[in-house]
Amino acid sequence: MNGEERDLIFNIGPIYFDGTVLLMTILTCTIVFGLVFWASRNMKLKPQGKQNVLEWVVDFTNGIIKSNAGAGEVKNFSLFAFVLFTFILISNNIGLVTKIVTPGSNISLWKSPTATPGVTLALAMMVILLNNFYGVDRKGFKGYFKGFITPVVMLPLNIIEEFTNFLTLGLRLYGNIFAGEVLLGLLAGMGNSNPYLLPFAVILEVLWTAFSVFISCLQAYIFVTLTMVYLSHKISEEE
Repeated sequence: MNGEERDLIFNIGPIYFDGTVLLMTILTCTIVFGLVFWASRNMKLKPQGKQNVLEWVVDFTNGIIKSNAGAGEVKNFSLFAFVLFTFILISNNIGLVTKIVTPGSNISLWKSPTATPGVTLALAMMVILLNNFYGVDRKGFKGYFKGFITPVVMLPLNIIEEFTNFLTLGLRLYGNIFAGEVLLGLLAGMGNSNPYLLPFAVILEVLWTAFSVFISCLQAYIFVTLTMVYLSHKISEEE
């Protein structure tokens, strides 16, 4: 029990907060804002260096929108897709940078926000709510819900689909990031427990970190892609 890591929990009255996740989420938002602010300073007509990278990411997320929702929707959802992708990308990878645990109390002070189900499910809920909002905005309240409940026998299936989309979107991201960080912790513990295993553990940890970076980037791409797929279904005029 003493060796089990736990997050920094605090409360304001009857409401409890996960301080570790809160701090790491704020840090992630700060990093995203700082990188975009830095890369977008002194922009030139012919992009170079940091501006090239920023424009490549924008083009990449625009490509996701174009291939799933149509080229006409790029102007409407470009910023949303870009912010969502960069936030998830940094969130997924920030926990791979280091590991900070307070001695004695074993309170974790550094982890990926997306290694917590509350964060990934909140992102998934935001996506589902926004998709339904844009569906209503595009088709009108009456037109949207008419398609949702027509035919009537499809109503239970449509409700189940919304729920499964919410769960799979959030839990897929959480499972991949959490598993990666757990295994990195186990490899670090193996090296610390036995000096003879240290070289072997270091090699495995480097390899697994590289693989985790790949998986983290892939999961950010999948999350945004599925978001655009779900969105295209809501705003499409096709029956």
